Formats: sequence, C-alpha cells, structure tokens
Amino acid sequence: MEKRCWDVVVDALRKEDVRFVFGLPGNPEALYDSLYDAPEIETVLVRHETSGVFMAMAYAKLTRQPGVCFGSPGPGVANLVPGVLEAQSGCTPLVVLGSSVSGLKEGRGAFQETPQMEMLRPITKWAFMIPSADRAAWTMRRAFSIASNGKPGPVYVDVPFDVGVSTTSETGYTPSDRPIRVRPDTERVREAARLLLKSERPVIVAGGGASASAASEELIAFAELLGIPVLTTPCGRGVFPESHPLSLGLVGLYRTRVGRRAYQDADLILSLGSRNEEFQTGAWSYYPEAARFIQIDIDHSEIGRNWVPDVALVGDVKLTLRDLMAAVSERVRLRPLEEMPRVKAIIEAKEAFEMEVDAECRDASVPLKSKRIVREANKVFGGGTVLVNENGSQDLWSYYFPYYKVLDIDGCVAPAEQTCMGFGVAGAIGAKLATPDRKVLCTTGDGAFQMFMKELPTAVQYNAPVTWIVLNNYSLGWIKLHEKALGERYIAVDFEAQPDFAAVAEACGCYGEQVEEPGAIRSALENALKQNKNGVPAVLDFVVDPWDFPDGFKEFHPEI
Repeated sequence: MEKRCWDVVVDALRKEDVRFVFGLPGNPEALYDSLYDAPEIETVLVRHETSGVFMAMAYAKLTRQPGVCFGSPGPGVANLVPGVLEAQSGCTPLVVLGSSVSGLKEGRGAFQETPQMEMLRPITKWAFMIPSADRAAWTMRRAFSIASNGKPGPVYVDVPFDVGVSTTSETGYTPSDRPIRVRPDTERVREAARLLLKSERPVIVAGGGASASAASEELIAFAELLGIPVLTTPCGRGVFPESHPLSLGLVGLYRTRVGRRAYQDADLILSLGSRNEEFQTGAWSYYPEAARFIQIDIDHSEIGRNWVPDVALVGDVKLTLRDLMAAVSERVRLRPLEEMPRVKAIIEAKEAFEMEVDAECRDASVPLKSKRIVREANKVFGGGTVLVNENGSQDLWSYYFPYYKVLDIDGCVAPAEQTCMGFGVAGAIGAKLATPDRKVLCTTGDGAFQMFMKELPTAVQYNAPVTWIVLNNYSLGWIKLHEKALGERYIAVDFEAQPDFAAVAEACGCYGEQVEEPGAIRSALENALKQNKNGVPAVLDFVVDPWDFPDGFKEFHPEI
C-alpha cells in the first residue's frame, strides 16, 4: 500500500515516540493533515514559530528526547532561525520540519519561495531536503539519529510541497538507535585518575554535556568519593542538586563568593561536557593560576577549544565518570564528607554566606529588590520545581546560588550562549508539557516578556499552568547599564509605554497580579502557586530596582 510522503514522516514521528509537535500550520497538506490521523501526537498551536522551537528545546532538555517543531514555507521557516540558533548553541536535540515550495516552481518566483536550506544549514548538525517520497523514511531515521547521537543538536528536514503530497511504496520504518554512548580510552582514564589523586584542591565544572548524558547519579557518587566541590554552567545546572553539601552554584559570570574562592584556589579543574565559553569563564580570564586541566567531552572537536587539557577524554560523561570511579576507587576509601577537612571548611563557608544572603534578602526598600523576590520564590515553590531562565539584568539573580537553589535533578532549563530573549517565556510551556507533575517557574525581565507574552493563551489552551515572575524595571536593564557607563547617554532602552501585564494575563485567561510593596511579595507568590495547582497559569509583575546587580555581574563587567 502506498502512502503520501508526509504520512511516512508522521509514521516516523509515531514510531520515534514523539508526543508533541510545536508549530504553526500552513497548507494543511504539509504535515498537519497527516497528523490528523495520529491522535497520540499532540499538535501545539503556538502564536509564533520561534516559540515552537523554544518549547521544543525545553521539552528536549527535560526528556532527553528530540523535540519536534514545524515551520511553513518562507516566513514560517525564517521565524524558526533564532530558536534553531539557540538550540545549536546549546547542543539541544531537535528535529525541525519545514515545508518549501514545489520543486516544479523553484526559481520562478513562487509564493513564499525562500532559500530555506541556505538559512538552516549553517546552524544545524544536518540539513537535508527530501528529494522524493521514497527517501522519507530513510531521512527521518537519519534525522533522529544525528540529532541524538554524539554531541546532540538540531537537524532540519525540508519537504518540498510536491514531494510531500507524492506517494511511495517505501513505507517501512525502523526507529533510530539512540542514544549510542561511547567510552574514553582506557589509558587516558588511568592518566586522569592519577592526576586527580595527586591533586589537593580539585574542582568539578559540570556543563550541558553532563546533563545531556543524565550523569547525575555518577557525578554525585564521584564527587562524594573524592570530596570534590561541584560548580555547573547554566546548561549544566540541575545535574547536581544545589542542596548538596558539595554544590557551589554556577561558574563565570554567575558565580558567588564561596564558589569563586574554591574555583580560584583549585589546583585542578575537571570539566564535564562544557565548551568553557565566554560567560562561563569570565571571558577566559578566571582560570586558576597553575591549575591542571582534565577535559571530558563527547565531541573531539571541543577538546582544547579554549584551554589545552593536561588529559583529554573523549566520551560520554556518564560512562567516563563510571570509568574514572573504577580507576580511583581501589585507592580511595569512602568517608563521611564532614570528616574531610576541605569539605568541612566549604560547608562552613556556605552556611555563613547563606546567613548573609538571608539577611540581605530581607531588604524592605522600594522599588523591590529582585534578589528578595527570587529568594522568596525559591522558598514558596520549593522542591519539585523546574526553573526556566531568561538572561537579563534582573532575572539574572535567579542564576546566583544561594539566592535561588535548584533543589532537584533536572530542575533547571537555561538558555545557551546565544541567550535569545523570550526563550524562557515560551520555553516554560514546553517544560510544563514535558513534566506535568512538576511546578514550573520562569523568571524574566519585562523586555523578554513583552517579546513572547503572546504565548500566554497557548499555556491556557494546552493546560500548562506555569508561573512567570516578571522583574519589571521598565527598561532593557543590561543595555541601559552600558549606556550609563557611556556618560548616561540613554537611548532606546526605556519602555515609556508598557502594557499592564496583570491585565494582559487576565485577558488571556491567566491569573495576574502587580506587586510594588515588599510585604506583598510572598502572598503574591502563594497566590500564583495556588492558581497553578488549580490549572491556571499566572503572571506576577514585580516593579523592581533597576540598578541592583549581583556581585558576580559586577566582577564580570568592571568597566560598567
């Protein structure tokens, strides 16, 4: 029996256990008519195609399955580009589907004719235009395999309209084999183990690769065996619970005092699946003097990208940690952490710092302090919460430990180094669909929120009760700080006309509340959580001090 090309594509989605397709349909004969006969795959109708990529990214991060999104020809596919760029930066597995004009009309000025392959090829792991319906099954299996194996990332599959509606007898589909894990060279593991055992003050930096490989169990066991403190990158956050005695929060721009001290005092850095990019390394200036370097990455091309390792291990982080554990366990006995002098000192320093943070976050001044809001949100929402980050001058506070602590494994979804504004606002919906039994909290500035608050009805329509905390400084705060440093030459940064976010939320079927007084912070958060439990998304608009910045931010930007 013959099938249409798009029917074969949908059959592939079904057999790859895809649960959601995020997108906006064009001509329904491109994908969506075929999805009608696959009710087990839910179509999420986004309000903008970029939102679909962001939702698919958050879904992929939490499930470790490729997210799937769609764009119609021309502007639809073009609108996918910012999200695909973020996914490529964050090594997020996506299968991005696009429809294009019929090959019979190509070059003649067909409606919405666009060089889609040329746009997507530079920012994907693989981009392929299906040449005929006979190649559809092969293409989809290859797409899921490439997206998932090795260093994960987005792939783009383009289906010309005439190919999509043509038929084929090549309808069999064998699901892709994923993930295929790889182990490092045995002798290099022994060499790394020797270096670790000789070091006195090692520090682990866990990146997105550690999270992607689901290495939490191995990382906790390894860190506890050797008493090594752990810091993470934003994309690695959630691989190691920040309630753990050995957790020191984040690195680089996002570090706080105790983490900074341990990192700068380290005599060895063990990097797990991190590119060691600009924000994660203080523009590559924070590396501790004379420290040795062990780099673990699944992608050989990442080795030595920024710092040349003393030992390089190419392999899956989860399996590599198992091998390292086996290599050191015969020479190390497991002891209680409190019996390790270095660990005891770290725990005491953390406790003292946390007391300072608690006192600092009782600040009752007006405008509100973002750090107090973030701290209160952490306490009200507690465990079982997924934090979805933006990356602006005020929502940046949610990156700083212990102002906010990610308490659970897979408890955070952060943008990658591109930090597309709106990623968290839209991505929070994908996070909720991926983890319906967990609370989802998004911290965002007013600039990013205005870009993607159009998705509030999407959250209502698909029963995704998320809370958005809008830290509202009525400006693009990060840029405004740069302009202040240039002699207070402010231009195009202040929102002198701005929507009433609470009213917008209510109009969209969400709960909305504006907060200006410190005494109302906790009750507003409790109201939002109650609404979420009743299935209602919530927007809390906090009017905040625009000039209060974390110490790590100031350290990273001394010039401003």
